[in-house]
Amino acid sequence: MAEKPAPSVHEMTVKEKIEELRKRKEKMYLGGGKDRIEKQHKAGKQTARERVLGLVDPDSFLEDYLFAAHRAVDFGMEGKEFPGEGVVTGCGTVDGRLVHLASQDFTVAGGAVGEAHGEKIVGVQQHSLKMGTPFIFVNDSGGARIQEGIDSLGAYARIFYHNVLLSGVVPQISLILGPCAGGAAYSPALTDFIIQSRQAQMFITGPTVIKQVTGEEVSADELGGPEVHMRKSGNIHLIAENDDHAIELCKRLLSFLPSNNLEDPPRTPFDGLVDYDETLNSIIPDESKKAYNVKEIINRVVDNGDFLEIQEMFAPNAVVGFGRIAGYSVGIIANQPSHIAGVLDIDSSDKISRFVRFCNAFNIPLVTFVDVPGYMPGINQEHGGIIRHGAKILFAYSAATVPKITIVLRKAYGGAYVAMCCKGLEADRVAAWPTAEIAVMGAEGAVAVVSRKEIDEAEDKDARRAELVEEYRRTFSSPYMAASRRMVDNIIEPGETRRYIAMALGSLLTKRDHRPEKKHGLIPL
Repeated sequence: MAEKPAPSVHEMTVKEKIEELRKRKEKMYLGGGKDRIEKQHKAGKQTARERVLGLVDPDSFLEDYLFAAHRAVDFGMEGKEFPGEGVVTGCGTVDGRLVHLASQDFTVAGGAVGEAHGEKIVGVQQHSLKMGTPFIFVNDSGGARIQEGIDSLGAYARIFYHNVLLSGVVPQISLILGPCAGGAAYSPALTDFIIQSRQAQMFITGPTVIKQVTGEEVSADELGGPEVHMRKSGNIHLIAENDDHAIELCKRLLSFLPSNNLEDPPRTPFDGLVDYDETLNSIIPDESKKAYNVKEIINRVVDNGDFLEIQEMFAPNAVVGFGRIAGYSVGIIANQPSHIAGVLDIDSSDKISRFVRFCNAFNIPLVTFVDVPGYMPGINQEHGGIIRHGAKILFAYSAATVPKITIVLRKAYGGAYVAMCCKGLEADRVAAWPTAEIAVMGAEGAVAVVSRKEIDEAEDKDARRAELVEEYRRTFSSPYMAASRRMVDNIIEPGETRRYIAMALGSLLTKRDHRPEKKHGLIPL
């Protein structure tokens, strides 16, 4: 007996149509199927949908474009179905605040980007722009869908273009939780923060291509793993142990940020009491050349010691990250004396300037802790462009219109002192600890230049040099000369720092800074 054909849409009852919808959705929700999901889990990774549901608040995810489908017919694509087109898109809330997101599904065609896949991502990017909500992009993709040819390249181009449209309007966070190859690496590079898991790799050309072209042999992790990108390339901002940790870091990062550039960052409840902290008085060593860890100061100044450091292992001579002081979100920048004396070099200049520009774009006040002996000398630094890289810090701080508070802890010498948001760069409040040494250069170097003849003519050269060094230090290597010239607003005890910053933040809430009209400035590259 012949099998009865399935009823046409017109013949189906309402109940049957609802049942068909449920079956279609169930198929979509399975992505590439149970076998591929199991393989994803065995690789230590979650599925695209699991990641979305782990990120957003329960029952808050509103999915878009579930039934999107490609229209390619070449290279065996005709009739092939890719559930959800290999990406889950939509919106939901994180800690009650709306976000838009896209999560690539590696179980469907390796998460490869085709025309429809790309348009789904662009669709939520556009919603993010219209609604003024953060955009979160979970990357797990082998790159372009080769079977779709230039249509896949066009899709990438549209994603990149919208990354740039969103830049400075809403925060953009990329999670790298699987392979991210070729053009797929450029969208994350255009976002504000990249969180990469230890199960993921990111590169433009993979190990196989590199071996074919250059003969070099390298593993995927050695080429594009998180340690490489954190320590060497500086491409990523946070390392996650796994998918769950990446989601946790994303949520924590979002907690410091406003939803868009027209809002102030969220302020947490605070009882208004900021106590004197005696422990800060003993962190700076008596010997001015002795190192210490500036994070000890940061952790004591921020609320509850809660400091989210960004790019911790890249250019560790500079420390940047987010914290709260009296409930206010702040961006913190500090020199790190425990690593190459806290000097400014090419990488730390890039790290600081980019962070300052992000905070300024999203109305986050800047708190700068200064202990810098200068810019890094050396042939490699000069030939590598320390002039233009160092100038980026000057540009970023000068262009910033958010509240700027600077605390000079110890050394503040020469051009590096200027670069670290001095009064001349329109810092709103500058305070110095009594240990501050604000001068053109260190006392020993200055005396060697200005008193060379006097030292050469002295009977006891070493004794005379020591006398002159001490005289210079008393006159210039202290905060008092700078304070007398109003380059320092106040000299405070270290224990007063947290209270001082909290009061300064409160006094700067209504700051207005008018600048000349222009399209944009031209930052040194």
